[in-house]
Amino acid sequence: MTREEFIATVGPIATNLRKEGSPILPSVRIAQALLETGGKIHEWNNLVGYKVGSGQPNGIWKGKSVSTKTWEVYNGVRVDGVQAHWRAYDCIEDCFRDQDLLFQWSRYDRVRAAQTPQEQTEMLRVCGYATDPAYTKKLNNIISEYELEKYDTEVEEPMLDAGVANTVINTWMSPAWKELDAKRQEAEQAGDGTTAAAYEEQADYIHWLANELRKASGQPQS
Repeated sequence: MTREEFIATVGPIATNLRKEGSPILPSVRIAQALLETGGKIHEWNNLVGYKVGSGQPNGIWKGKSVSTKTWEVYNGVRVDGVQAHWRAYDCIEDCFRDQDLLFQWSRYDRVRAAQTPQEQTEMLRVCGYATDPAYTKKLNNIISEYELEKYDTEVEEPMLDAGVANTVINTWMSPAWKELDAKRQEAEQAGDGTTAAAYEEQADYIHWLANELRKASGQPQS
């Protein structure tokens, strides 16, 4: 799996969770997953370096775990070969949802309050999510290299309900367009090209507005 394929897999999950109210920005979540795993999705689906700790099974994490060697930084000194016990999940989404539960702790108040990816990556370090002093820099470099902030923008863009859009189009815009088109034809038949052109311009504007509504509601334009 390439890093681009990894991002394409994780990105939609991170985005959907943010839309549901997750405190973690998609760009930060994707970058963290990429940093913690090196771009590899293991069968235990722990993409965020979440250890077993003293936690209890909670319905999302069912108590399964795996053990591997890792490294930590203690008092500024890197220590290799540290035995770590990681939570194992049935799917990636469960991993992220369990992490969101962790971020509800008061310890991570500043993570939840962060308004930008750069602020949130720094708060992850400050609040002690990782012992690596370069954690913020590494996350920010990944966000920049892969232009991950586009996933944040996707969440921020409101999506108009398709039913509402179609109601506006069918109830008001379509009749108005038909009326203007009929008047244009009448003007053309009367040989009044100036008036016909004016009606056509107004009809084109309504058509453009209708397509903007379709675009905003995720529908194909006509």
